This record gives sequence, structure tokens and C-alpha cells, in this order.
Amino acid sequence: MSYPVLLTLHLFAALIFIGTVFFEVLVLERVRRMVPPDAMRVVERAIGTRARSFMPWVILVLFGAGIGMAAHYGSALAHPLTSLFGLLLTIKIVLAFSVLGHFITAMVSMKRKTMTARRSHFIHYSIFTHMVLIVLLAKWMFYLH
Repeated sequence: MSYPVLLTLHLFAALIFIGTVFFEVLVLERVRRMVPPDAMRVVERAIGTRARSFMPWVILVLFGAGIGMAAHYGSALAHPLTSLFGLLLTIKIVLAFSVLGHFITAMVSMKRKTMTARRSHFIHYSIFTHMVLIVLLAKWMFYLH
């Protein structure tokens, strides 16, 4: 697949994923304080059900396109310490796989019904932080090198 197609798929999947995480962290966290707990549980359950129906596909496109794009930068990734671009790309990839690990942990916890509010809160904020760093790295890779 051509690089521009992979880049477009990657960007749209990233928008969906990051947008969902930002919504959950920046909007839902504040709404929780204004809505009765019973109503909030219904809202969270509905949002969670909807997100679980499409988010695995979004992750698949995001990582599939990302891996395809990484192949384009094979020389930079083969020797990541020889250029700032290669180093930033390597850090971005490591953070992306950490996000994937968080996502898998969340899905397994929900499937096993071991997801607690505290674990969910930690995972959401950790992914949020990772995503902010990944977006900054994506921009810095092309600006700083």
C-alpha cells in the first residue's frame, strides 16, 4: 500500500482513538461530578459498549498503517541513535506499543470483569498522557530533525 494511503488511514484512526480518549478524560470525568451515580453508570456502560464495538478495528487500522509506515523509515529505525528523527520515531513506537498494552489490559480486565474504577481511571489517564506525548513526538520528528 502506498505511503500516502497508509498515512491517511493512520491519521484518521489516530483522530478517532485520541478523540475518544480525550472525550473520556476531559469530558466524562467532569460530567461524573454533575450526574447522579446511577445515571452515570448507565451512560458509561452505553459509551463503553459502543467504544468496544469499533475500537478494536480502529486499533487494528492504527497499528497496521503505523507498521506499514515504519517500514518506510527502516534505515532510521535500524540505527535510531544516529539521528534525532530515528530516536524520536523509536520513542513514539515504544509509547504506541505501551498504549496497545494498556488497551489489551483494559479489554482483558473488562472481559474477566476485574476492571475496577481505579484501574479504569489509571488506564485512561496513562493512555491520555501517552497520546499527548505521541502527538508531540509526531510533530517534533519532522520539525526538529
